[in-house]
Amino acid sequence: MNRTARLVVLLVTALVLGGIAVGATLHAAGRAAEKDRQQAGGPAVTPGRVRLDDPHRALFRNMAWGPHRDEITAVPDDRLAGPRTSSGVRCLRFHASAGTGVCLRAVHGQLRDTYRAVVLDDRLRERRHYELAGTPTRARVSPSGRTVAWTVFVSGDSYAGTAFSTRTSVLDTRSWHLDANLETYALSIDGRRVHTADINVWGVTFADDDHFYATVATGGRTYLVRGDRTARTLRALHRNVECPSLSPDGTRIAYKKRVAGADPDAPWRLYVLDLRTLRETATGEHRNIDDQAVWRDDHTLVYSLPGDYGSDLWTVPSDGTGTPHRLVGAALAPAFIR
Repeated sequence: MNRTARLVVLLVTALVLGGIAVGATLHAAGRAAEKDRQQAGGPAVTPGRVRLDDPHRALFRNMAWGPHRDEITAVPDDRLAGPRTSSGVRCLRFHASAGTGVCLRAVHGQLRDTYRAVVLDDRLRERRHYELAGTPTRARVSPSGRTVAWTVFVSGDSYAGTAFSTRTSVLDTRSWHLDANLETYALSIDGRRVHTADINVWGVTFADDDHFYATVATGGRTYLVRGDRTARTLRALHRNVECPSLSPDGTRIAYKKRVAGADPDAPWRLYVLDLRTLRETATGEHRNIDDQAVWRDDHTLVYSLPGDYGSDLWTVPSDGTGTPHRLVGAALAPAFIR
């Protein structure tokens, strides 16, 4: 064998061995990743068709690491920890009702990220989008699907302190009329108009297409307010209420309440307010809750707590009985289709 032939053989051998090594490495890495996922209890996620009008499915943002992280996924309503069907639609905050969805998402740019609110139809196709002035934090859709709302942090990134500013918008998806900032609504507390410059509004929850509840902060206090889109008014009902969530029967509000003696960085506990009597009930969840809870039904609350993947969903009865338990791991922003 001449010198040229030997070089060719050596080159071919090196390429073959290199390919085998790369293949073995990738195979081992894949097996290791799968093993890590199984050991960590990571859920099975596969792409497929997801709809917003299927009453037998629940929806949430998938938080498990992998190619489908942050995508809205669907699971059987009676088996939330079961296999997930991923939609391919990524959202930071999400909510849906009656075939309408709202997705608050990041738009990645070369210099910085921006944020956008996207209105989705029943097949998660974009209908319209709106640029956001800050970081997404809350999103809701009215029971009929006609009206949507979202809140962003314009400055600051936590409700725990006082150095933050929010902007909350409400959109009619029939007329596409946008109330871009609910701070322009007329606010009354104890029957008096309030005109202070420190007003913040966040955490809308809808009673119907034109009426809603939300949190207003001013003068160092927070209030539950009832909003009227037609009259453009906010009327305070009760103090020390944040991130309200109206029960399906419209009689109670689940909310975050600041409790005396708590850590200033973790001040909230989960309460329920009876709107007829204004009687407060502490739930069986005694940990700090920084979320806008969702009602799974008229008696059960679902909310997020930190988990191995960033967030898990937990549940507790709304009447103060029972103890909390983890409902599903690696999930955030649930929507239960009714």
